[in-house]
Amino acid sequence: MSSDDQDDLVFKALSHRSRRQLLDLLKGEPRTTGMLCALLPELDRCTVMQHLSVLEQAGLIIVERRGRERWNHLDALPIQAIHERWIGPYAAYASMMLSKLKREVEKAPEH
Repeated sequence: MSSDDQDDLVFKALSHRSRRQLLDLLKGEPRTTGMLCALLPELDRCTVMQHLSVLEQAGLIIVERRGRERWNHLDALPIQAIHERWIGPYAAYASMMLSKLKREVEKAPEH
């Protein structure tokens, strides 16, 4: 799979509020699917499973099966890759432009 295809999967996964909520819940510690369902009572178990499947396909979670339990672990590496490709360079560019604007304003003659 190309990196662009992988990025598409990550952006698709992050585009839904419920999937972002699931990732937020997994930031602190791995959780079972049952735990996640209990923390998101507005969603039925089938819907939670569908969202977890999208997150797994995007590489944002790693699933570990322990007996009958399914433990979901956050894998932040795809988000880091998005940051390195998109956010970091744009933040650096914005910072450079603000610095340039500041220098221009500071050297402008006052009236």
